[in-house]
Amino acid sequence: MIPRFFCSLPDQPSGVVDLPASVAHHIERVLRLSAGDVVTLFDGRGSEFSARLLRSGKTLQADITGEARPQRESPLTVTLMQCLAASDKMDWIVQKAVELGVARLQPVASRRAVVKLTGERAQRRVEHWQQIAVSACEQCGRNVVPEVAPLLTLPHALAGASGRRFVLHPEGGIPLRSAGLRADEALTVLIGPEGGFDDEELAAARAAGFQSLTLGPRVLRTETAGAAVLAALNTLIGDF
Repeated sequence: MIPRFFCSLPDQPSGVVDLPASVAHHIERVLRLSAGDVVTLFDGRGSEFSARLLRSGKTLQADITGEARPQRESPLTVTLMQCLAASDKMDWIVQKAVELGVARLQPVASRRAVVKLTGERAQRRVEHWQQIAVSACEQCGRNVVPEVAPLLTLPHALAGASGRRFVLHPEGGIPLRSAGLRADEALTVLIGPEGGFDDEELAAARAAGFQSLTLGPRVLRTETAGAAVLAALNTLIGDF
């Protein structure tokens, strides 16, 4: 498989372009590629560009030789509202959600979340998760990078939700196959933290138009739930 790299490119890239230092470092120091090797570049706007690596002094360059717009985006528009989980679990959630076609990720601070983030620390984590999303796109072939939105408290996240809204809950929810879903409608799916929602939070979600949804009789861990619902949605009405 030809290595893929996300980087900023001119609006209509052609000819030889300089590669950003971080991308050049990954190409040369991590993957051990060198001048003459073929790579694929993308900038998140839907296109990907075939290119051959060149060396100009200390600068690594790419000679762009072609453009393509392969369709690898899910036909679904799903926002995953994920309550904070322990950092390694949150990384995994972001990575797998991107691989499974999520359109947008909204981190949420809830009462029973194990992790508490505020201020600059929260901003740094969001930037880290955005880079996880970029890396996942490089791996899975997506050319549009989903946004990882700034961290919100649950009340603010509920107030900003759009489309058909669901909260995953093991008790009292309707089965996914009975929800009457369509591929052409935007969906928002709320996933609770490791400690679960408290009663007030669940009541607030329902008051904000979130319908309880179940994926079966088994209780899923927070790091499993988002991937499971995205896979199920793609199987029922998406591109699986």
